[in-house]
Amino acid sequence: MRELTQSEISANYETLMHIRVVQKFLSEACKELLDRAAKHDLSKLKDPEVSTFAEFTPKLKTAAFGSPEYKQFLVDMAPALENHYANNSHHPQHYTNGIDGMDLFDLLEMILDWKASTLRTKNGDVFKSLDIQKERFNISNQLYNVLNNTLVRFGSKLE
Repeated sequence: MRELTQSEISANYETLMHIRVVQKFLSEACKELLDRAAKHDLSKLKDPEVSTFAEFTPKLKTAAFGSPEYKQFLVDMAPALENHYANNSHHPQHYTNGIDGMDLFDLLEMILDWKASTLRTKNGDVFKSLDIQKERFNISNQLYNVLNNTLVRFGSKLE
């Protein structure tokens, strides 16, 4: 192996400093995700949400996502859902401008929440759900593709 030149050593030093900064930022992003994992949907476990979710969770399991029956359940749950959305930024309804108000952390938690929800509903299919949500929340084609690609990448890890 040859000895590096002084300019190569200098370039490597700069590159290593850059790598360490990116590693630091990624570690901070991981911490944010771990914090979100620990706090996800905890508002459902207390008033004013707990009684509504206790009543409707079994009902939602029997309804196909996006069906008229499912949509009516959401209407019936409105007061609890309003509180839930106000306290959980991974829902587009949390923001006055919907999806456009979200950041990447919100989006990742949202899409993983959607996937988890499909495991609790009749005939759940996250890709069908994504199609429904695309229209519901006016998700752009570009963002739709990013969300779809994320689900494909995770694949069976999300079962």
